Amino acid sequence: MAGPFPPYFTPVSKFAPPHASLVSFLKMPRLYSLAIGAVLCSLCYLIGVWHHGGAGVTVVSNAAAPCLQFHGNLSSSTSRTRSGSNLDFSSHHSAAEDGSIAHSSAATAVKSYAPCDIKYSEYTPCEDPNRSLKFPRDRLIYRERHCPAKSEKLKCRIPAPYGYRTPFRWPASRDLVWFANVPHKDLTVEKAVQNWVRFEGDRLRFPGGGTMFPNGADAYIDDIGKLINLKDGSIRTAIDTGCGVASWGAYLLPRNVLTMSFAPRDTHEAQVQFALERGVPALIGVIASKRLPYPSRAFDMAHCSRCLIPWGEYGGVYLIEVDRILRPGGYWILSGPPIRWRKYWKGWERTREDLNAEQMQIENVTKSLCWKKLAEKDDIAIWQKPANHLQCNKRKRVMKTLPPICNANQDPDKAWYTNLDSCITALPKVAAEQEVAGGELEKWPKRLTAVPPRISKGTVNGVTSDKFTQDMKLWARRVSYYKTVNNQLGQTGRYRNILDMNAFLGGFAANLAEDPLWVMNVVPVQAKINTLGIIYERGLIGTYHSWCEAMSTYPRSYDLIHADSVFTLYKDRCEMDDVMLEMDRILRPEGSLIIRDDVDVLVKVKKIADGLNWDSQIIDHEDGPLKREKLLFAVKTYWTAPAAADQQ
Repeated sequence: MAGPFPPYFTPVSKFAPPHASLVSFLKMPRLYSLAIGAVLCSLCYLIGVWHHGGAGVTVVSNAAAPCLQFHGNLSSSTSRTRSGSNLDFSSHHSAAEDGSIAHSSAATAVKSYAPCDIKYSEYTPCEDPNRSLKFPRDRLIYRERHCPAKSEKLKCRIPAPYGYRTPFRWPASRDLVWFANVPHKDLTVEKAVQNWVRFEGDRLRFPGGGTMFPNGADAYIDDIGKLINLKDGSIRTAIDTGCGVASWGAYLLPRNVLTMSFAPRDTHEAQVQFALERGVPALIGVIASKRLPYPSRAFDMAHCSRCLIPWGEYGGVYLIEVDRILRPGGYWILSGPPIRWRKYWKGWERTREDLNAEQMQIENVTKSLCWKKLAEKDDIAIWQKPANHLQCNKRKRVMKTLPPICNANQDPDKAWYTNLDSCITALPKVAAEQEVAGGELEKWPKRLTAVPPRISKGTVNGVTSDKFTQDMKLWARRVSYYKTVNNQLGQTGRYRNILDMNAFLGGFAANLAEDPLWVMNVVPVQAKINTLGIIYERGLIGTYHSWCEAMSTYPRSYDLIHADSVFTLYKDRCEMDDVMLEMDRILRPEGSLIIRDDVDVLVKVKKIADGLNWDSQIIDHEDGPLKREKLLFAVKTYWTAPAAADQQ
């Protein structure tokens, strides 16, 4: 733990104590109490219907007394939304605000969670640099996920650095980040000649450069677009291995290509944190000894630009893993060593023999995977995965080359602490050469609403085409309701990075797809049905995760968190406050939360939310007060670490 907790303060809203008249009412004889209670509830209902035009939002303050109105002691910055809710969902610290905010002195009976020490400001529990040193360095195993034991978990709130501001709105955020939010200058020096990032007073500027694209990511992507079609919607999902500050993914977004960028927490300090501050999807991750946390056949395109992954070594297991997550017909793009080594070998400070041997290793592995080399032009080489394994199976039987194709009963979508395979993931069987294994996808944007092949072919138990259609309609109604409660959810730019903690079929994200934001769709490994492959077939992105552990991301990664039945799913699996402390860690100051669950569960959630100093309200289900499922809307209040001596 952090030792003595420093004096960090924040505004907080709590329920006001019951009115004295209510206490007197409860002391009346039972018959009179019931009669008067019925009259009061009827009056509350009629007044509410009149006030909201017959279809407003009902706020629930106590499950035992649903007709009582919520009374919150909200901070002075709070404003009423158009639905009647008195939570303030807007941000207030995007300009010159730079200090901590005083804490209200309202007494409370709930458990309070103190702030952590400032040294934990960028704490990533499962990628802790100190803990990682206990693990083998071979194959970068020490950079994989290594989570703290239960006794080591922090029970405090991670502080934002002093002077933290609301990030720039997209698309300005692609190029600009407040220095106070990610106070690191190392890359501005280390990568100065490569145009990664520049320090400019109170902000950092990202010109879009990279190690292998000194002319900018846009020009580099244009070069790729001359070799494969990036315009017709056939390429929608991409993965960038060893992404740096994620400029490749950032500049693909205007082309309707959604990229999952990942990199380890390593000597390039805060590279994934920079990506998230820029409003670009990213996770901390490394390809080492475990499968990447994505389903098979997920990505249309994979990319490595001088990512320093030894693709040809260890029997080609890293390329075998790329093959698993690439769609049939998908592309693998490589730039940097050893591509074009004849020109660059001196600058790379390696021998021609060494670089030639490395390229031959890669060429041999790709051939063994039955990939076709499409092009090698200037600094870029591109391979394509076959549409099916008909010819590959024949070749393997005749030539008996390694690696073999995996057994058909092996689960290709199991990818949570799953060891890498030394065999090629088998593709679904086809009857003809022209057929795409697993089914051909629609081009974007039709892909979003078309029935995914995994569903139409019946390969996901319990999910039918009818259920998919019903789910689309359900989430259209739910998201519309959310926007009546939180009016800023419908305002362009307020939220950019969104997390759905239990995404199912991706319906929540699909109904926000036209807005300038992205959603990280999490399918919990404890979910009854593995639906992440369906989410990717819709042209969305996501990851597997267990919410009993910390997520592979930095503090303050998300503007809004959505949690549908998460606490019911994890009941008796892990501690509720551990899950909520993790939500608090990865949510930005003044970020918002929407939590759906059973009313009894939400009462417990509300109590912990108060202890975390969230402003929160429980309101009724979109279908009315008779539903046991309710919703908790919350806002994480703004607070920061106090100023250091040199900041005062």
